[in-house]
Amino acid sequence: MLDERRLRRALDVGQTVVSELDLEVVLQRVLDMARDLTGARYAALGILDRERKGVERFLTAGIEPDVHRAIGDPPHGRGVLGLLIADPRPLRLDDVSSHPQAYGFPVNHPPMRSFLGVPVLVRGEAYGNLYLTEKQGGDAFDEGDEEVMVLLATWAGIAIGNARAYTEEQERRAELERAVRALEATTAIARAVGGETDLDRVLELIAKRARALVDARDLVIVLREGDEMTVRAVAGEMGRDLLGTRLPLEGSISGHVLRTRRPERLAQVSSVLRHSLSDAGAARTGLFVPLVFRGRPLGVLSAYDHAGGEEFTAESESLLESFAASAATAVATAQTVAAEGLRRSIDASERERQRWARELHDETLQQLAGLKVLLSGARRSDDAAAVREALATAIVQLDDGITELRRLIADLRPAALDEFGTKVALEGLIERVAETSGLAIDLRVDLDFDEGRSEERHPAELEDATYRIVQEALTNVVKHSGATRVQVAVVERDRRIEVTVRDDGRGFDVEAPVEGFGLMGMRERLELVAGTFSVESAPGEGTTLTATLPVVAGRPGGAAAGDGRAR
Repeated sequence: MLDERRLRRALDVGQTVVSELDLEVVLQRVLDMARDLTGARYAALGILDRERKGVERFLTAGIEPDVHRAIGDPPHGRGVLGLLIADPRPLRLDDVSSHPQAYGFPVNHPPMRSFLGVPVLVRGEAYGNLYLTEKQGGDAFDEGDEEVMVLLATWAGIAIGNARAYTEEQERRAELERAVRALEATTAIARAVGGETDLDRVLELIAKRARALVDARDLVIVLREGDEMTVRAVAGEMGRDLLGTRLPLEGSISGHVLRTRRPERLAQVSSVLRHSLSDAGAARTGLFVPLVFRGRPLGVLSAYDHAGGEEFTAESESLLESFAASAATAVATAQTVAAEGLRRSIDASERERQRWARELHDETLQQLAGLKVLLSGARRSDDAAAVREALATAIVQLDDGITELRRLIADLRPAALDEFGTKVALEGLIERVAETSGLAIDLRVDLDFDEGRSEERHPAELEDATYRIVQEALTNVVKHSGATRVQVAVVERDRRIEVTVRDDGRGFDVEAPVEGFGLMGMRERLELVAGTFSVESAPGEGTTLTATLPVVAGRPGGAAAGDGRAR
């Protein structure tokens, strides 16, 4: 039976074991305390496999490492050790080697005689068995040793259960954190690019977010373009000179990832001959994840060198793969918008060409044809007075033709718009329209900056759209309204340019209008810059046209530098 001192010691040991939540520490502490409580020279813990038919793991205490190595493979739960697996009850033997089921000891195994084994249960299920041998002094293990070991095994079962529950909780927490990080990354990219459709800007945001997500030194995005891939975005230490670098689909790690549509983690990037980014030559590790949208491979996210110095983990791969799914949607959307914008731009240009072709045919060409007839008749005449009159008429017609051609050239692309900006170009337009049509036109332009300074200009496409909206609105007024007075206002407020053209003409029923080329052209122009368009009119009450054009972010500097103003 347990004496009071030994019982108190067992209780103290139990409290110490139960307070520990690291499973490995619990197991080692149980072995050490089992030896301490019983005076055993050797202690072992055999952890059962899932079927509970054999030993999956065998931990020992008291055997030196060199002896361990000399013994070789640990036991698998046969012989005497298997008795407790088949019948999980305490077992005491004075001489373990004399038991009928003893297999004997392998070569280099230390001699063992006395034996005590007790099962360890975790929440009522067998977890393993605790084995003790060679009680110091040569004595056999007694009933008191058995009782204290049963008590320790009970404490061990509780501690192991707590440690396993804690470990599982930590794993669930880590998994939840990974899921949250992936969700945050997906939400972040959705929020960042939600209102952005420019492909280069979308790729820049994705590169920065992806690099931060996996703590990479560098993040490179390559997109497929035909039979090659092109570096389209870089974040990190790699220089922007890398942008535009072309990679083959065959013979590159990015091409391999794009073709297989499966992520790759590389411990030694430099050893992979399929890699062909020269600037990544100093990189040690790499993580490559494909961008796939609806089964269509778009490109690859390539991360280089984890900030902590270690290799990229499976968790990093999972995070970047989840992020890539959302990023691929943003890239595909931006590519679609770019393609659609190009198509609309081409269509609008073609309509514009048709319009100017009609203008040249209906006006300038007719004037030239009339001039030819006039001069041909004068050439056949012998009347000097008639010839002089014909020449005078021809000169007038030539002046009119030159004026008309200048108007057409100015309408096609006014030099003032490139050199001085929207306000000066609109003033010239109003002057020309008023002179040729006889309309009284009032113009008000109120923009947020001095347009005479090229570094403070709106983007060229926004200036073009603003000018063309006013131009086409005035053309409609001249051709269709019968107005005598027009008010034009171009006002910028709250990062929007609002264009209003109001006339006092005959008006029309907006519920059933016949939309001419002018209104269609205005709608197309506004679509290209994400603008809106409305018309208010009624028979006999004139017409008010209102267009709103958003002012894009980053207007100063970026708009004026390299935006193609001098065309």
